[in-house]
Amino acid sequence: MELLRNMSLFVEVCKVMNFRRAAESLEMPSSTLSRRISKLEQDIGLRLLHRTTRKVELTEAGQVYYERCKRIVDEANLAHEQLGAMLEQPSGLLRASVPVDFAIIYMAPLLAEFTALYPGIQIELDMTPRQVDLVSESVDVAIRMGTPPDSNLIARKLTEFKSQLFASPDYLALTGMPEHPDELKHFDCIGFPKVDKWILVKGEESLAVAIGGKFRVNNVGMMKRLSVLNQGVIMLPRSAIEEELEHQQLTPILENWHGLSLPVFALTETRLLPAKVRVFVDFLREKLAYQER
Repeated sequence: MELLRNMSLFVEVCKVMNFRRAAESLEMPSSTLSRRISKLEQDIGLRLLHRTTRKVELTEAGQVYYERCKRIVDEANLAHEQLGAMLEQPSGLLRASVPVDFAIIYMAPLLAEFTALYPGIQIELDMTPRQVDLVSESVDVAIRMGTPPDSNLIARKLTEFKSQLFASPDYLALTGMPEHPDELKHFDCIGFPKVDKWILVKGEESLAVAIGGKFRVNNVGMMKRLSVLNQGVIMLPRSAIEEELEHQQLTPILENWHGLSLPVFALTETRLLPAKVRVFVDFLREKLAYQER
């Protein structure tokens, strides 16, 4: 049991590569943590960590040992948690990194229902645009738009979006209704920064349409607002502008055409998810899958 405990301490140190931060997370003195890791190295007979006053680094043996130990520790924690879950609801602080537009438009209406189902879970959302490091920043799950790049993270698909074209009735009264995507070059199009063309699809046909206009913005709420104020055409999922459609502030154009599918993934650092993360990801997947995107 002492060996397993020391292995788990070693894994916690490796996650942050800092004895002080790991000790704070474990709520134990740094000296005790250092002594336990030294004992582990003595039991194994190999140096696992290079320690200096400035940094901690894994040795070659330490890297191999960490990859093995992490799976063992994760399995042990999961087994312990699953037994506990038989007696009580999932609980604890759930930290999620989420794109701001996705959080406001899609997640906000679902969070009240989720917390009613799992009152023991508290949710902390990081809605900054930066790409967080799940391990070093202790983030449980990250929601990302688009196919994630190859990495060691585990990706679970939640849903996908198909965007359509919309503009305000007053703007279209001035410009006329386009009959073909090629005509969009004569319209003000409000797109994301660094995007100079839209890919539009109809059946087997696909077109790359150059877009121009006065505005490029990286916020869906601002896009919608500008379009409602008669500033041009936007391309968004219909589900993102339901309120504007209901109040007839925006109207669809070129309805037979749509953008490429945009998948949405939940990224986690491991397949062995704590109960609070597992129920959160499963809840989002279930709720988003049955709604027209």
